[in-house]
This record gives sequence, structure tokens and C-alpha cells, in this order.
Amino acid sequence: MADGMVVPYQTHGYGAVELKAVAQKYMAYGLVFSTLLSFSTIGSYYGIGYLTEEDEPVHMVRILKYTDLGPPPSLTDQAAPAVAVSGPAVKPSIGIPVPVPDAEVSPDQTIATQTELSAQSAPVEGPGSGSGGAQIEQDLKIDDDGPPPDFVPYEKEPTIVKRVEPKYPDIALRAGLEGNVFVKVWVDKEGKVRKVVILKSDAEIFNQAAEDAAKQWIFTPAVMQKGPVSVWVSIPFRFRLSGNK
Repeated sequence: MADGMVVPYQTHGYGAVELKAVAQKYMAYGLVFSTLLSFSTIGSYYGIGYLTEEDEPVHMVRILKYTDLGPPPSLTDQAAPAVAVSGPAVKPSIGIPVPVPDAEVSPDQTIATQTELSAQSAPVEGPGSGSGGAQIEQDLKIDDDGPPPDFVPYEKEPTIVKRVEPKYPDIALRAGLEGNVFVKVWVDKEGKVRKVVILKSDAEIFNQAAEDAAKQWIFTPAVMQKGPVSVWVSIPFRFRLSGNK
């Protein structure tokens, strides 16, 4: 090599053409390898699932004919079911009368003996009773069983026959007091007042006067289909001084 001379660059025979050829070859190898790997993976998944799959149970069904059933069991040969039976019941000992000799009876007894009952004479017939009718010595009066409920249905309401105004209390009159008292009265089947209940009162000083007056009221009884009925009736009493309304 002479001094001052430039030697051109020499290639070694390897360039873009060779790289393109090598790249295409290895690209084809990679595609084939990836395809085989995918198929092997999918095949392994389905193969493992197929090998581990359990077989469904098989149910055997046997079809019987009517002739294979045989005759039905007899009803007369079957034993009756056992029923538990409790022990013998004890007879009650409370409330059973026990005969006692007359000598042992207490002298303070209030129930007449058979001898005393037989010694009593029959009621004497009155004059003019030749038809055989017995003489009634005293009429019996049957009262109501008790006060009626708060609401009793009726077809005809009770009306006032006798009204009694309450007496103004002297203390309230001197003190110049006024007030209202509302009561409810139990009207029986005869229209009479059986009971008085104070519902509302402005002053207790008027309660007794209102109650005394309400007990003297008389009504026509309330009527239902079968006859008179007992009901509750409300009555207002207003105590006002002269000249005040």
C-alpha cells in the first residue's frame, strides 16, 4: 500500500438479500411451530376432559306385566292394628251423695228431710175452684239478668213518659255555680230506670242532683222483633241560674 492512497471498502458477501431470505425461512418455521403448539394445547385440554369425564349412571327399568303381580292380599287374613288402651278409669268421688242416718244429721241443717217434705200439706183450693185449678198465693216477678251492653239493636227507641228536673243544689245556688252533667240510664223492659251512671260532669256538686232526678224518669221500653229489650239512654242535665241560658 503506497503512501497517500485510499483503499476502497470491501464487503464480505452478506447483506440485505441474505437477511430477507433467512427471515422468510425462520418466519415459516415459527408459524409451523406456533400452529403445532396451539393444536397440541387444545388437544391436551379436550383429551384430559374426555379421560376424566365420568359415565352417567344407567337406570334399569323393568316392565312388569299384570300376570307377574300375583293375586292381591286377602283382607280377612290381616290382623287388626294394635290400639293402646288406657287403664280403667277411676270413678269420680266428688259430688256423689252418700246416705247418712238421721241421727247423725246436724240440728242446724237447712234442707228438709223426706219426712218433713211429706208432712207438708198441699195448697188449699180457693172457693169457686171446682175446675181443679190450684190457688196462686203470690205472683212471681222475673227481673232482668243484668245491665245490657253498650249497644243494643232495636226497632223502636224508648220515648220519655215522665221527665223530672233536677233540684239545684243550695251551695251551688249561693255560690253562683253553673255546669253540665251527662248521665246514661239503664232502661229495663218495663221502661223503668234501673241504674244511673255519670258520663261527664263539669262539677261534682251537681252529680247527686242529676242522679236523683234521672232515677225518677220513666220511658216506653225499646222494642225489637221479639218484644221489649233493655237499653242504655243518655240524658244531659244543664244547671243554669235564672236569667242565664
